[in-house]
Amino acid sequence: MAQAVVIGAGPAGLMAAEQLANAGHSVVVAEAKPSVARKFLMAGKSGLNLTKDAPLETLIASYDEAADWLQPMIAAFDAQGVQNWARDLEQELFTGSTGRVFPKVMKASPLLRAWLARLGQAGVDVRVRWRWTGWDGQALTFDTPEGPQSVVADVAILAMGGASWSRLGSDGSWAEILAAKGLTLTPFAPANAGLLVEWSQHMSPHLGAPIKGVALRAGSAQTRGEAVISECGLEGGGIYTICKAVRKGAPLTIDLMPDLTKGEIATRLSKPRGKSSLSNHLRKVLKLGATRTALLMEFGRPFPDTPDALAQLIKSLPVRHAGLRPMDEAISTAGGVPRAELDHGLMLRAVPGVFCAGEMLDWEAPTGGYLLTACFATGRWAGQSAVDWLKAQSIR
Repeated sequence: MAQAVVIGAGPAGLMAAEQLANAGHSVVVAEAKPSVARKFLMAGKSGLNLTKDAPLETLIASYDEAADWLQPMIAAFDAQGVQNWARDLEQELFTGSTGRVFPKVMKASPLLRAWLARLGQAGVDVRVRWRWTGWDGQALTFDTPEGPQSVVADVAILAMGGASWSRLGSDGSWAEILAAKGLTLTPFAPANAGLLVEWSQHMSPHLGAPIKGVALRAGSAQTRGEAVISECGLEGGGIYTICKAVRKGAPLTIDLMPDLTKGEIATRLSKPRGKSSLSNHLRKVLKLGATRTALLMEFGRPFPDTPDALAQLIKSLPVRHAGLRPMDEAISTAGGVPRAELDHGLMLRAVPGVFCAGEMLDWEAPTGGYLLTACFATGRWAGQSAVDWLKAQSIR
């Protein structure tokens, strides 16, 4: 027996557990992996980007179609709310030049340790290696090291993540359980994923090189963010920003010289070439550098004959690719539990007393602090909604 069970010990689940514990409810957190918040800790290895220090309007706009749905949740726990929460856990923060907020130590582990200590003091009971297997009547069922277990709870919150990085716990296996309950889920799709490119041999010297000073475009999405040439294709924040449009079928192009007009480039290309090879002529008049020149050679040949046509190619170089990298390698996923299956408090309409939060919900956002902000905010919202629901049940 338990008053509240939270399934999934990532940022959304732990935030939900904290709301319930702070309201005086006994809380069991069930985590399938041997330790908690594995994806959160992995994110911290490259610098834990907690949020984006930006006005609410900027934050909300980054969630595209889900913006209206998430707006009240993020308004209740926005970038300032995330920062205040982290500082309450005695974490020193700093804001980078692009508005991204990080702990001063950059890592996730000190923050997580402080958070788990506070949850322990509040009475939250965390059980690892407890994998949720569904329901047996009203009881939640789990596979555990001690064998099958069942827990009857007054309220449950599901926060098991999306379907990427399965080795860290987000394997999406919960989708079959909810589908068996009659829920219609949005299929998973990779988000913030790299691009698969089969490079020719001449690109070998450029593997690992950053691509700077370009603009990436796919459909209506465009960015000046950087990318990196990897062995398998293209990675980095610039690619992640436009990968949603690529996933939906928009062709990807690179503007190799976004600070110059097509006419200005054509004028430079029209200078006398003399006995120089085309590659040397391009190097002298355009000064693209080794990486951008390599991309032009890779995707642009055979080159058009006229300076005007070549300038147009440089302004809109088509990228030949084989789609996004596999979903399990994506930073996050789109899809999951859609808005139509949930009420305003994130409770499942088909299963009263069961709430959902975090990446299980059908939303996506770019990297840069937006992902964690929404996980924190939806976990907090679901936790508070569960508190309100328990109160309403007790009155009845």
